[in-house]
Amino acid sequence: MREFSVPAMVEVPDSANLTDAPFTRAAEHPGAIVLRRRTAGGGWSAVTAAEFAAEVAGVAKGLIAAGIEAGDRVALLSKTRYEWTVLDYAIWAAGAVAVPIYETSSAEQIEWIVGDSGARGLFAETSDHLAAVDEVRANLPELAHVWGIDAGGVAEVTALGKDVADDAAEERRRSRTAADVATLVYTSGTTGRPKGCEITHGNLVATSRNAIQGAISEIVVDGSSTLLFLPLAHVFARLIEVATIEAGIVLGHSDIPSLLPDLASFRPTFLLAVPRVFEKVYNGAEQKAAADGKGKIFKAAADTAIAYSRALDEGGPALGLKVKHKVFDVLVYGKLRAAVGGRVQYAVSGGAALGERLGHFFRGVGITILEGYGLTETTAPAAVNRPSAIKIGTVGRPIPGVDVCIAEDGEVLVRGVNVLRGYWNNETATKEALEDGWFHTGDLGALDDDGFLKITGRKKEILVTAAGKNVAPAPLEDRLRAHPLISQCLVVGDGRKFISALITLDEEALGPWKERHGKPAAMTVDELRTDPELVAEIEEAVAGANRSVSRAEAIKKYVVLGVDFTEEAGHMTPSLKVKRNVVMKDFAGEIDALYGS
Repeated sequence: MREFSVPAMVEVPDSANLTDAPFTRAAEHPGAIVLRRRTAGGGWSAVTAAEFAAEVAGVAKGLIAAGIEAGDRVALLSKTRYEWTVLDYAIWAAGAVAVPIYETSSAEQIEWIVGDSGARGLFAETSDHLAAVDEVRANLPELAHVWGIDAGGVAEVTALGKDVADDAAEERRRSRTAADVATLVYTSGTTGRPKGCEITHGNLVATSRNAIQGAISEIVVDGSSTLLFLPLAHVFARLIEVATIEAGIVLGHSDIPSLLPDLASFRPTFLLAVPRVFEKVYNGAEQKAAADGKGKIFKAAADTAIAYSRALDEGGPALGLKVKHKVFDVLVYGKLRAAVGGRVQYAVSGGAALGERLGHFFRGVGITILEGYGLTETTAPAAVNRPSAIKIGTVGRPIPGVDVCIAEDGEVLVRGVNVLRGYWNNETATKEALEDGWFHTGDLGALDDDGFLKITGRKKEILVTAAGKNVAPAPLEDRLRAHPLISQCLVVGDGRKFISALITLDEEALGPWKERHGKPAAMTVDELRTDPELVAEIEEAVAGANRSVSRAEAIKKYVVLGVDFTEEAGHMTPSLKVKRNVVMKDFAGEIDALYGS
């Protein structure tokens, strides 16, 4: 066993809860700008600490008037938006437990989460969300209240609380302590029913404060701001929401369709994203350059950025590389930085493996991606690279207050301020996952001599071929997904004679590719997947991925599917993880064909 521990930098008192930060700041610095909300005209309106606390208090009083008791669960079904943060803190100020639900959830998924959590209230964003709730409400006898956000539900709840005394509201707010559950975050559910993770006030407060002061302190400075566009139903975005409120970082909200114009107008100083977002930025820039006849220039710029970044870890770039880098900074890199608002120097990546090449590219461009690692059960971060201690290709060192251990079988174990209390209504799962304070992540990894963690695969996803060779599919899948034409990849071969793969195409990338190669614009994905020129590119990508593994681990056969894996089809979780068991079931015929059976 190998272990690396980082002592906590911030101790959180037993009496602490999540609402301390916004109300304390409102009392001490009422005019400080803590959020910016999007206006109808597309601009941004500043929200002061006093204004935010007043909104939160008003909704909290309304929840109390509606009969929401301390410890009751209140669900949030919405995309990331300003109202989510107000409602989150209002639920906590009312002494209740917030239960996030992805905006893309089906009626069946909503029924499971609301029913399992026993939620008494629910805020639903749109009329479609309200209709989905109505569809299953007869099966949810404990659900007493449903409010529509777009239908004026926040104002409606606030109006309910006009007669609730300030003292009564303050007493309720202070009734929660660090040990109390603040939120039930349901796992994405790559297998089976999602489980509700009991994340306490102490988990969120201690994790965010230690991450800010000990992990990302260099990027949290006066004037720091971030634009949050990840789903707030995901623990990663939720932790960032809390961290910004705790640290006084100016927070804005956006979503993927509005992201580019919002970045240009909001101009954040740092970003949070999953690797797929960074892949899309890179691939999009590469395709645009190719379409403009500047593909060779972009390739040279990308190679220079990567070489420049690698040189930073090896004594510094030579004069010739510095000159080339400066030229490409004017031609290419500056435009990429401008596309994200022009002020971003750092970005934090989590949720999946980033890939070493992509990490070096962005650092060479001037945006250092700090790759981290964590799970819902660890309140998001367990480890993260930081500006002063970074090893690209790893997920960094443990954050302060967290211990990481590699078990005898290679599994990553985590213990510390971030580990969940348990699984809601699931004692069996709690006992399986928690042992002597250590959370068994199910991930495989290694710690180097400096305490940097590298994730090598999933314990349950290790494939064992008929010859007895253990193969981790993740490295091959990550390399193939980095190719511009490839959307998703699933490596298979458990119990088979050799390793194979299912590959899907990225429809967004196919348009520019068809134009460059003189293909009819009307060609479908199903037609393109057998096109000789496209097949040659996929073949080259597979060969490149195979060069990273031994011959026994290499992909011998693959099939390009005529459809992509999507959340709507049940093949992806809302956090963009492939549901391996569902894909293997739905494409069993294609897999059997690869093996001639």
